[in-house]
Amino acid sequence: MALARRGSRRIVVDGVEYRWRAGRRHWCCDYDVRTLGYVVEDAARPGRTLVVETGRPVVLEPGPVPAEVVLPREVAAGIRAARSNGWTPGCDGSPFKLYLSAV
Repeated sequence: MALARRGSRRIVVDGVEYRWRAGRRHWCCDYDVRTLGYVVEDAARPGRTLVVETGRPVVLEPGPVPAEVVLPREVAAGIRAARSNGWTPGCDGSPFKLYLSAV
């Protein structure tokens, strides 16, 4: 499932352009809505998406507002970690899930 261009942000990591969006609900798979996460895909050839769960809580009242924001440097670090763990963004396939622990 490709990310909608509206609401997604552009990031360039190691010379490759990606699009990402903070996720507060199920974008493409079983991701825990109680924790803050984001979804990433290759901007040039959307294929296998990356779903990163940060482990940080989302405050659910009065609405789904993140307790903290996701910073671009965190997204870049998540992309690098996923690439080193086998994520191939240009290929087709089910979403690649990366679970980070809350620090």
